[in-house]
Amino acid sequence: MKLCGGNTVRRWGVALTASTAAVAVALPASTAEAASGPSGVKALGAYLLDSGANRQLWGKAADTKREMASTTKVMTAVVVLDTRGVDLNKRVTVKKSYRDYVARNGASTADLRAGDQLTVRQLLYALMLPSGCDAAYALADTFGSGNTEAKRTKSFIDKMNARAKALGLRNTKYDSFDGISTHGGNYTTPRDLAQLARHALGNGSFATVVKATGTKQKAANVNRTYTWYNTNKLLGSYQGAIGVKTGTGTKAGACLVFAAKRGNRIVVGTILNDNTNRYPDATKMLDYAFHTHTEVKLRKLPEGVQND
Repeated sequence: MKLCGGNTVRRWGVALTASTAAVAVALPASTAEAASGPSGVKALGAYLLDSGANRQLWGKAADTKREMASTTKVMTAVVVLDTRGVDLNKRVTVKKSYRDYVARNGASTADLRAGDQLTVRQLLYALMLPSGCDAAYALADTFGSGNTEAKRTKSFIDKMNARAKALGLRNTKYDSFDGISTHGGNYTTPRDLAQLARHALGNGSFATVVKATGTKQKAANVNRTYTWYNTNKLLGSYQGAIGVKTGTGTKAGACLVFAAKRGNRIVVGTILNDNTNRYPDATKMLDYAFHTHTEVKLRKLPEGVQND
């Protein structure tokens, strides 16, 4: 399965001023921190960021480009939420083409039903919790420009790349709205992905969605309730975990964007290509940042619910 400038902006939780590219400039870790770091992390790429100070705590191949699978959907959500005057209560009608896309690609799905009307906010839950590629398609089709689905989704991907550039994510490129890359042109680095997550968590709507372990959402026009579970097993397992997104792909391996808050401190981490240890590695990284040791028993997803 393919698991799939100067103005002040205040709707992102904290005011962002000056060039948006400054978002991606993290202060380096101290020599001692960089030399030590969490031990035994198996991921091919990883990064740990003190979000409040925007300071690097540790990195492993932090600037090596790798495919990112469904962690792509963090940017999908950012583009939607960063749209000027976005109406999260706007209704979107699910098209059969969204379901066909999922079936054709064997992609992760929120099992959206054609004809159902869901709000943009509900589609964000469908995107980020069960990692719905159908929800990603719906959002790209809705927020892209053009007179065909193909033109609108391409326009949306162009917006993703423009947003990456504006945020100073120099080693990130998107060729899909959900992480299903056919040409290998969908990649990022652990450092870039952590900076993107830090930015995204500054938006209250994003933060609310990604910290939910599950949700029930009712379609607006029919008597149907969707139940979605968050594929990020750190939530409800690691004390203070607040998100963010899983991703798995044949080439990308198992990926994870994660964050935790203890006291007033938020730490953001990323893992790229870690097929057997992403949750233990994330735990090690967070424990390193918080100077603690945590025994974690991972939250189990209900039987039959897809993983990502």
